[in-house]
Amino acid sequence: MTQATLTRPAAAATALFVAAALAPCPPANAAEPAAQAPVPTVQVHGDHSSQFVTLGVGKSVVVDLPGDIKDVLVADPKIANAVVRTSRRAYLIGVAVGQTNVFFFDATGKQLMGFDIAVTRDLNGIRAALKRALPDADIRVEGLADGIMLSGSVASPTEAQQAYDLAARLAGDGNKVVNGIMIRGRDQVMLRVTVAEVQRDIIKQLGIDLSGSLSYGQTVLNFNNSNPFTALGRPLVSSNAVTGTWRSVSASLRAMENAGVIRTLAEPNLTAVSGETANFLAGGEFPVPAGFTCDPNTRNCQTQIQFKKFGVGLNFTPVVMSEGRISLKVLTEVSEVSADNALTILQSVGDENRTLTIPSIKTRRTETTVEIPSGGALALAGMIHEQTKQHINGMPGLMNLPVLGALFRSRDYINRQTELMVLVTPYVVRAVAQKDLSKPDDGFADASDPASMLLGRFNRLYGAPGRSAQPQQSYRGTYGFILD
Repeated sequence: MTQATLTRPAAAATALFVAAALAPCPPANAAEPAAQAPVPTVQVHGDHSSQFVTLGVGKSVVVDLPGDIKDVLVADPKIANAVVRTSRRAYLIGVAVGQTNVFFFDATGKQLMGFDIAVTRDLNGIRAALKRALPDADIRVEGLADGIMLSGSVASPTEAQQAYDLAARLAGDGNKVVNGIMIRGRDQVMLRVTVAEVQRDIIKQLGIDLSGSLSYGQTVLNFNNSNPFTALGRPLVSSNAVTGTWRSVSASLRAMENAGVIRTLAEPNLTAVSGETANFLAGGEFPVPAGFTCDPNTRNCQTQIQFKKFGVGLNFTPVVMSEGRISLKVLTEVSEVSADNALTILQSVGDENRTLTIPSIKTRRTETTVEIPSGGALALAGMIHEQTKQHINGMPGLMNLPVLGALFRSRDYINRQTELMVLVTPYVVRAVAQKDLSKPDDGFADASDPASMLLGRFNRLYGAPGRSAQPQQSYRGTYGFILD
């Protein structure tokens, strides 16, 4: 067995040389000095000459020594113990979790063997359970003090999570399990989302306002009947009216109708590694007044501004469960700035009054977690919403007359229909070459000045770039990137 022997011959020789140089020379007939005593050596037995051994609590290993054992040194018998059965065989037994070392010596004091022992909890049960549950995984289980460390590699995040859950269950405490498992070739998932929405609005307003005076003798009766439109909160056009006067009575007929349709289509695509979260936003931010800050000395006030996001947003976290199966947590949102339900605040700032108008946001949001195969489409949200409002305002009593009551009332009618569809399609994807990808501006070229001025063109008409002409095809006409 290797021994660490520390000798000091160089230092001893230097000391003798200096002493001989400083001492007086003896006479010629003086007797020869006595022979120098040998320099003692120090033997060091430590960890550098030890073998590392891992033991479980209550487990033991058998050690065969190269020579007869005379002496045994156990640093901490509470951690591990050594039992000598024969002159050349000993047993090392793990007692408690911890670290210690054991040394064996022969009759001359020479170290036969040394062991650096780490006693951990018994991990054979966890190793066997992981091997049965995940036979194709390469998982190593090691003890770390009173905890467990998992290392190696698996094929998917699901297997890594399953191994961690199993080890935490058998260990009794998940905080003592360190998951260092690596995932081989993590899959990438592309999510294609289609958001289609159609809004149809119909608004009808009809009202008659009467004003005038009636007199009988010395009695004069003045009246003014103005009927508001309360369903929408305002008239569509404030100056749209037909006015007529008969004697002393003036009548204003306000009739307005509005019909419109809004179509929204968004198709965001986003790719993320399995188990990671990806975010996407196509839109912007609009300023919202948040208040005022004033300098008490100069009495100058400044408006504080905050920014709110709006547009088409996508947030999803994919996890590839197995071959072709994807667990998907997805949140999609379509929002826009709207003047409906806007908030107007009047604030006194110093010596002046200021008005803050805060717009509202129309939002369509959906969030869910599903499991879907690669390439399968899912209708994440499909909604048909219809809202009808109808208000009648007028003079009490007179507005209820069968025919003449129309002269004393106004009718406000609103009908709104919304159809929303959100389709989600995940794909397990691989990297592609750049030559297989195309951009919207491929082959785009500005039109020449004569073509722009004389023909009103914005771009040239041409064939697809990078492809040779094939006159044998029957297709005729111009093709490529054309801007209407």
